[in-house]
Amino acid sequence: MTRLNNHNLGKLTDDVAKPNYVAKPQYDRKTLTPGIVHIGVGGFHRAHQAMYLDTLMNQGEALDWGIVGVGVMPGDKRMQQALAAQDYLYTLVVKHPDGRYEPRVIGSMVNYLFAPEETKAVIEQMADPAIRIVSLTVTEGGYNFHPVSGEFDLDNPQVRGDLANPTQPTTSFGLVVEALVRRRARGIAPFTVMSCDNIQGNGDVAKRMFGAYAQARDAELGAWLEAEVAFPNAMVDRITPVTSPTDIDELSQRFGVEDAWPVVCEPFTQWVLEDHFPLGRPAFDKVGVQVVEDVEPYELMKLRLLNASHQALTYFGYLAGYRYAHEVCQDPLFVDFLLGYMREEGTPTLAPVPGVDLETYRLTLIERFANPQIKDTLARLCAESSDRIPKWLVPVIRQQLAQGGEIERSAAVVASWARYAEGVDEQGEPIEIVDRLKTPLMAIAAENRQRPTAFIENRELFGDLIDSPRFVEAYLAALSSLHERGARATLEGLASSKGTV
Repeated sequence: MTRLNNHNLGKLTDDVAKPNYVAKPQYDRKTLTPGIVHIGVGGFHRAHQAMYLDTLMNQGEALDWGIVGVGVMPGDKRMQQALAAQDYLYTLVVKHPDGRYEPRVIGSMVNYLFAPEETKAVIEQMADPAIRIVSLTVTEGGYNFHPVSGEFDLDNPQVRGDLANPTQPTTSFGLVVEALVRRRARGIAPFTVMSCDNIQGNGDVAKRMFGAYAQARDAELGAWLEAEVAFPNAMVDRITPVTSPTDIDELSQRFGVEDAWPVVCEPFTQWVLEDHFPLGRPAFDKVGVQVVEDVEPYELMKLRLLNASHQALTYFGYLAGYRYAHEVCQDPLFVDFLLGYMREEGTPTLAPVPGVDLETYRLTLIERFANPQIKDTLARLCAESSDRIPKWLVPVIRQQLAQGGEIERSAAVVASWARYAEGVDEQGEPIEIVDRLKTPLMAIAAENRQRPTAFIENRELFGDLIDSPRFVEAYLAALSSLHERGARATLEGLASSKGTV
């Protein structure tokens, strides 16, 4: 058994023919220097951005772009401790649909700071001239914006605390802006802020949110940030489920690697990045990143086809008794529903996507979802729906209503969320709702049978959709069917009405 750390890398076999072969960094990690600070080191970052950098470093490039991770949430302490004990190495295991595992040790991270205990060190690290990019994966909820208005929430207690004591911040906004203030005072050009989160116009959103914080701190500072700090947009994609104890055990038993927190992912990966980096960037385009002038067509494709389809499969699937995405996507009824949504409702809202055949993309999504090795749980996909449905699906409904397109499947997805939020499945078993709005959502969903429009009357999440008779009619039909006939029969009814069965 090989405990993962710098000293033990040499103990891993170099013989690619051996069944326990694990790829490892082909560069001298001692030569790496920091160039990127990344806030929010979860599984996705480690399967995506850190992997791309590691690939580039294996080609002998980007050795001055090492990553310093930063955790801002209390739960990040465990990750910091696990990675520090391994010299910031970890194993990325690509799980192929045919059962083949492809493990690889990633070495692009050089440090990890836990902000609640190392606030000064985090700020000074970002203020270091060597840091040219500060990247983010803080999830949709981490941008602190209102789900409908999109405005920055200045009433957030942590934000208020940071504004009252800006040199001892606790939020990503406070940390980043204080680092920019110090760079400016020292005559150091501002770093680029690169969002890698799953939000439409993620760079634009980041600019508005960080700008709003800076403006609230000082109007002149806000104007400077608006004019001087770059926030490129990006589209990112790789299915990366939460690491399970089984993943840790399999890595140990099959490959002889003792890793406290490996990452598992699918083979597919995509990163489309706007080329707006005043202080430079790694040569990402050499390792498969699509560097483009306009990211929007790609991100809308992903958000409205992949992400919205995840919502389309997850509540119906859970209510029907499934617990994993691959189970749902091996059921022809659900596949027909997903393809129907993508072809007839999601795709008509998209502009042409340069270099992408959308039918091939749609079919590839089904193949990816159906990968049995990933074991992506529906519980994960059902989590934080109040951050997801308004961003991924509601815009599709609005646009389709405006252009007279089909909305029945999208309305059914909203109804399936409302039914799921009741907190009891079709077998009478409790459902654990994971959502920042859990309490109010469940209270509203409890009224579904007595007042069927209760859920969609929530203008905070759905805006004026309640004022559309066509949407309300489709929603009520689906919700009534879910209550009276169940999830599977509801999909069968939709398929019959659309002539797909």
